[in-house]
Amino acid sequence: MPQHHTITSEISQELHNILQYWSTHTVDTQHGGFIGQIDTDNQIQELAEKGSVLNARILWSFAAAYPVTKDKQHLELAERAFHYLRDYFYDPENGGIYWSVHYDGTPKDTKNQIYAIAFTIYGLSEFYAVSQNEEALQLAIRLYQKIEQYSFDPVNKGYFEAFTQDWNPIQDQRLSDKDANEKKTMNTHLHIVEAYANLYRVWKDETLRTVIIQLLETIAAHFINPETWHLKLFFDDLWNEKPDVISYGHDIEAAWLLQWCAEISESEPLIARYREYAVQMAEVTKEGIDTDGGLWYEFDPEKKEMIAEKHWWPQAELWIGMINAWQLTGNAAYYKIFEKNWRFVQRYLLDTQNGEWIWGIHADTTSIAKDKAGFWKCPYHNSRACIEVLKRLNEEPHN
Repeated sequence: MPQHHTITSEISQELHNILQYWSTHTVDTQHGGFIGQIDTDNQIQELAEKGSVLNARILWSFAAAYPVTKDKQHLELAERAFHYLRDYFYDPENGGIYWSVHYDGTPKDTKNQIYAIAFTIYGLSEFYAVSQNEEALQLAIRLYQKIEQYSFDPVNKGYFEAFTQDWNPIQDQRLSDKDANEKKTMNTHLHIVEAYANLYRVWKDETLRTVIIQLLETIAAHFINPETWHLKLFFDDLWNEKPDVISYGHDIEAAWLLQWCAEISESEPLIARYREYAVQMAEVTKEGIDTDGGLWYEFDPEKKEMIAEKHWWPQAELWIGMINAWQLTGNAAYYKIFEKNWRFVQRYLLDTQNGEWIWGIHADTTSIAKDKAGFWKCPYHNSRACIEVLKRLNEEPHN
């Protein structure tokens, strides 16, 4: 039986450190909300645009942390994120969420990217759980209804990626430059079901539950490869796959997160199925773990080469996925992977001088010089990993 006491106190301290960083450095006292970007040298970029995904993830992180930390300031910061989201990112005319606003809160990129709307629902429902703020719940429900109205494909199932501000088709559907411009993606489906499950926790709507079950069936049918147990990432509207990389971070995130969604759906067949998937997917993620305990970013099967970087967020997801596999099987080898990766994070990713985690490291262990906070660099993966680890290790004993 692994001894957890030391590690839980370390992880508890790390959660405090992450939240402390975001509380101290990212509040935009001049223009409202939160700073859009802090660079690799911890310099605040005051005029940087603000992304809805970052704001929604800040909302989620402080709301989710509050029951653990019992720190009133964390609830206040969640409230700040909610107000900014409602007042600046929400488009009352079209009922969508802007992808980004300028530093002063005026709309910048007004497209409706379903991924961003899903994260907004995820954050709003978490905030409602701790605040009982009815306005937040109603906004989450309205956004869910918009996704169902415009993004759901009634013919072939699944969800389309993106739309213009007034919900018309859009040419470029990509989340970021590195993505394939395809109509249906694993990443968006994963985060829609995560958002819907979180909403169902606080709003027991039977239609929503049915939608979650159908979405989990769709994900099993198309995105999980039953031969390799890796995820398939990109498809056209008719579910023709566009082969791409193996994303170890997404594999291990999906492993535990889809099981969590299945458990919330209370569908016994799906729970059994996704528990099995969780172990299989954790097992194949081991292919991406280096001897130092760090998880490589991606593998390109075509070139047969590793994308030789270790980014911050896959490490965080590895913790939860491996602890979950250990809880399901009783096999302590999974727990040891988590433990070794935490040592890797401590050694290479924690910025002991300025706080938070750096973006990642190259194969030679030099730092990747990218944002400390920004469009994609947020407190959600690592704070969630800390929260989940504490919750799971404090719920002992396991088999």
